[in-house]
Amino acid sequence: MNQNLGLIGKKLGNTQLFAEDGTVVRVTAVEAGPCVVVGKRSMEKDGYVALRIGFGKKPERHLNKPLSGEFKKAGVEVPQRVREFRVPADVAATYEVGQKISPVELFQEGQFVDVTGTSRGRGFTGVMRRHGFKGAGTDTHGTHEYKRHGGSIGQRKTPGRTFRNMKMPGQMGNERVTTLNLKVVKVLEEEQIVLIEGAIPGPRNGWVTLKRAVKKSARKAS
Repeated sequence: MNQNLGLIGKKLGNTQLFAEDGTVVRVTAVEAGPCVVVGKRSMEKDGYVALRIGFGKKPERHLNKPLSGEFKKAGVEVPQRVREFRVPADVAATYEVGQKISPVELFQEGQFVDVTGTSRGRGFTGVMRRHGFKGAGTDTHGTHEYKRHGGSIGQRKTPGRTFRNMKMPGQMGNERVTTLNLKVVKVLEEEQIVLIEGAIPGPRNGWVTLKRAVKKSARKAS
C-alpha cells in the first residue's frame, strides 16, 4: 500500500492501556472509518492522480447544488468531511468510487503514522504564553508594569524598522499542525478505532488525517 494514502478520522479522546510488562501506555483514540472513496482524479482530466476520501454523513440540504450534484453523480452518500490523497496511478486503479476503506487495511500494530489536525485555538496571547518568554526577571531597578512584556522590538536609524518574524503577542493555536512518528498501539477492527500512543493535534471530536509516517519506517517497533 502506498504511504501517500491515508484516512480521515475523528479524535475521540485519551485513555490508557496496560502493556504485557505492566507499564502504562497513554493513547489517543481516533475513529478512522469506514472511509469511502467519493471521487477520483485522473491525469487526463485533472492533471494529477488522487483519491477523494470521505468520512461521516451530512444532510444534503447543507450543500450547494454543484456539490450535491457531484455526489449524486458518483452515487455516494454526502460525506461530512472530504480529503484528497495523491497516489500513483496503479494505486488509484485498485479503488473504485463507493468502495469503503477500513483502518485495518492501512494500519497495523507497531506501525508509525503522521497525524495532521487543527490545533486548539488559544486566542490572542502574550509572549510569555505564546513563546515561553521569561519575563522582566526583577521588580526593582525602576521597572513598572513590565513583568510580562516582550522587551524592545526596534532599532535606531539603521535599519530603522522592525524585522519580520519577531516573536510577539498574537493569535495562538487554531492552525494546521502535523505530529510525526506516532506509534499505532492497537487497531480495533469492529469499532473502526485506531489507538495511537501520545497526543495528537486538536480538541476532542476534532477532525484529523492519518497517513503512514514519512520519516520513519513502517516496520513494527521493538
